[in-house]
Amino acid sequence: MKFQYLLAAFFAAVVYAAPSNGGNNGEIVGNHDENDSSSSGECKPLLQSCNDNSDCCSDNCLAGFCLVGYNVKTMGSERLPLRQIGIYHNLPDFDSSLKGLTVIITGANGISGFHTMRALLAAPERWSKIYALSRRPPPEQMMGLLTPEQRSKVQHVACDFLESGDKIAQALKEANVTADYIFFYSYLQPKPPPGGAIWSNADELVKVNSALLSNFLDSLPQAGIKPTRFLLQTGAKNYGVHIGRIRTPSCESDPQPKDLQPNFYYPQEELLFKYCKDNGVGWNIIMPAWIIGATNNAQMNALHPFSVYAAVQAHKGEPLTFGGDWNAWQGLSFHSAARLTGFLSEWAVLEDKCKDQRFNAIDDSPFSWDRFFHELTRWFSVEKGVIPPPEDDSKYQEMTGRAGKETPLGYGPPTKIRASFTLSSWAKEEVNQKAWKELMSQSGGKLTHDPFEDIEANFSCGDAAWTTVMLCVNKARILGWTGFVDTMEAVFEMYSEMEQLGMVPAMKVDKPKPHV
Repeated sequence: MKFQYLLAAFFAAVVYAAPSNGGNNGEIVGNHDENDSSSSGECKPLLQSCNDNSDCCSDNCLAGFCLVGYNVKTMGSERLPLRQIGIYHNLPDFDSSLKGLTVIITGANGISGFHTMRALLAAPERWSKIYALSRRPPPEQMMGLLTPEQRSKVQHVACDFLESGDKIAQALKEANVTADYIFFYSYLQPKPPPGGAIWSNADELVKVNSALLSNFLDSLPQAGIKPTRFLLQTGAKNYGVHIGRIRTPSCESDPQPKDLQPNFYYPQEELLFKYCKDNGVGWNIIMPAWIIGATNNAQMNALHPFSVYAAVQAHKGEPLTFGGDWNAWQGLSFHSAARLTGFLSEWAVLEDKCKDQRFNAIDDSPFSWDRFFHELTRWFSVEKGVIPPPEDDSKYQEMTGRAGKETPLGYGPPTKIRASFTLSSWAKEEVNQKAWKELMSQSGGKLTHDPFEDIEANFSCGDAAWTTVMLCVNKARILGWTGFVDTMEAVFEMYSEMEQLGMVPAMKVDKPKPHV
């Protein structure tokens, strides 16, 4: 035993200074050999005898013993320089040996799935193939936001997750799908009952969205697919923000208010945990706030309606009016740029220390309606400016939430949301619908989307966006997450790209004013 310790001390400087040379030359590639003890988890601890690097948990076999050393499989991103990609700053990076990975992204034609795909494509050597699973492929206009090289790495596989697992597995096998990692974003929003709020049909949401995940999970063993990590994205409703008063800021360790109202997040998590336990797969859960990102289906995009509102008011020569009260006007909230959340998700699944953990996801950039509305006037040239909230309380309608034990907080008075008008009611006015038609006509065919064709779907989230969401990201920060984006710049980028998608009229300025 003394000889082993002397040997370890003798070679310590060498193994800390240089990467291991055996196995796959220190590389991690997709689809490891299942017989490789290092990938199966059956590895030897320090100072045990070994034949080559693959025998050792440290990936470092020297002179017949497992020694501490450089190991790209377990060492994280903290030792590498940070990346700067456009408006996205201080992004973690990983060793260049981590390459050739394959990934499944479900719901890749939606706001979160598409922008996670863009985040992964920013590391083309790391991610060799992205299988985009959905009923329909990402629209051509959205794919036009990618470079030809990026598009070449994406393969759409048509799957309907409401079908049985064996049918989904058949589609996966026919497309020769492999996956080192899986990101699940598939979501269906059943139409609420007439006059009901967007998430009022909770039971139907649970039924349909649980089925989506359950059927997909059933398909994976049948298709011979076993990922290293499975990531599920849920959201801030995990904390019951849509029910009533909650703890603020919301932390990942806060209890879930499962007894207050059905929420499809909870049965989805149980399905995920069971699958991962039964199959030896790691998991992550990501919970963003209001999501920012360009897609040609903006029904879940809470800030898209404000671009429509600003463009129409500018066209009519009228000012912007904020519908909330002064508390909402000057209060702070946080949003979640979909691409930054994609970078966070990549970091989470690749970091060994993040295995089996959930994370909140926000830009960590304070957002106020005061500053946002004044930027909207500049972006869309609203010459009449902004009318602040009324000071006369009689101008407001008040919506009162639950109180006391009927809330996630468990005590206290009900939350009250006051509004002098809503975007949905504004959108029903014929003069505004006519103004949008005029903007479409004047655009020369560039503005093609008409959100007024389905007012309830396209404006409801905008009315709900005044709800303050305060998520705490201390957990991710402690574990090494460093990414950042100025939310104002993220919104401007979204509107610019939505102009390319025919969703938003051209803005009148080239760049936003960041919060500096």
